[in-house]
Amino acid sequence: MSPSTSTVDRVFRVGIIGCGEISQLAHIPNINFLAHKFQTTYLCDVSQQSLDHCAKKVLGGTPKTTKSAEELCAADDVDLVIIANADAYHVEHGILALKNDKYCLIEKPASICFRDMDALIEAEKTSKGKVFVGTMRRYATAFLDAVREVGGMDKIIYARVRDIIGPNSTSVEQSGTFPQRFSDFSEVDSQDRVAREEDIFEQALGKEFGVVVTPESKRMLRVLGALGTHDLSAMREIIGMPRSVAGAILSLPGIFSVLFQYDGFPVSYESGLCAVPQFDAHIEVYSPEKTVRVEFDTPYVKGLPVILTIREKVGDGGFQERKIRKTYEDPYTLEFLELYDCVVEGKTPKSSAADARRDVELFRMIMQAGFEKSG
Repeated sequence: MSPSTSTVDRVFRVGIIGCGEISQLAHIPNINFLAHKFQTTYLCDVSQQSLDHCAKKVLGGTPKTTKSAEELCAADDVDLVIIANADAYHVEHGILALKNDKYCLIEKPASICFRDMDALIEAEKTSKGKVFVGTMRRYATAFLDAVREVGGMDKIIYARVRDIIGPNSTSVEQSGTFPQRFSDFSEVDSQDRVAREEDIFEQALGKEFGVVVTPESKRMLRVLGALGTHDLSAMREIIGMPRSVAGAILSLPGIFSVLFQYDGFPVSYESGLCAVPQFDAHIEVYSPEKTVRVEFDTPYVKGLPVILTIREKVGDGGFQERKIRKTYEDPYTLEFLELYDCVVEGKTPKSSAADARRDVELFRMIMQAGFEKSG
C-alpha cells in the first residue's frame, strides 16, 4: 500500500490467513477492539468450519471467506494481510502479500531457514508493502523503557534471559475467548504441510546449519522458532548480537540452557516447558551498580501488565528497588498500533524480515553448539 496524508484517519481493511488459536485468541478480538483503525474483511483457512466460526466473531460486518491465500492477498477490499497459519506457509503467503503491494504481519517465526528468509527479503525489495514480524513483546511499553535503561548503562557485566512456561492450555482456557479447534481439512492439505515442514528442516539443519537431522534436532529447532523467537529477538534488541555460543545443553522435553559470549560479559538463556501452570519469562541485565529486569506474563489473558523492575545502589551499602507499570495495554494491542503507524507512514518495522533473519543466525549458533555436526 502506498501511504498518503489521507491514510491518517483511515480504517485499514484486514485479511487474515489462518483462523486457528492465535487468530481467535488475539488477532480477531484486537481488531474488533481497534475498530477505529482496522476492520476484518477477509478470512482464509483450509478448514471451512474454522472459517464459519471465525466469521461470526468479527464485528462491523460479515467478512468474506476463502480457502485461497492468493485470492485474499489480491482482493481489492484487503489493505493489510495477517499471516497466522502454519509456519511452513508463512514465507509463501508473505510473498503473495508483497506481490500485491500490501503490508503483512507474519506471526513468528517468519521462517527458521535462511533460504526462505532471503526469498522474503528479496520480494520486499520490489513491493510497496513491507513485512512486520509478530514478536509482540518488543512493543511492550515496559520493554521499550528497559531498552532505554540498559542503553544508559556504562558497562554490562551479565544478563539472563528466561522463558519457562507451563501448559498453554491453562491460559488459553482462561482467556475468555473460547477458541475452537477444527479438523475438517483434507488429507492432501495435511500431507502438503508435513512435506513442507520436512523440506524446511532438511534445508535449515542439514544444508545451512550443518547439523544431523534427527527427531531431536527437529524438535529443538521447532521450539526455538516458536517460543525462542520471542526471547532471542528481544535479547538482540536490548543487548545486541552475541559473539558466540560458549555451550548449550539442548534437552527436550524439559528445560534447555544456552550460554552466550558477548564482548566482556556472558549471557545465560534458559527456556522450556514444564507441567506447573506458570509463566516465568523475563530479561535481566546487570551493570556494576544497577540491574534492569523486564517481566512478561502470558499474552493469552488480556490486560496482564509487563513490569519493569530497576534495582540500583544508593549511599553506602544500600539499594533501592523501583517497580514500574505504566500501562495495562497488552503487547498485542501495542503491536497493532505500531503496525498501523508503519502502514500510514510507509516505514520499515523494527521487527522486519531483515531483522528476523538475525534470529535464524542465532538458531544456527545454538544448534551447532548443542547437536552433532553432519559430514
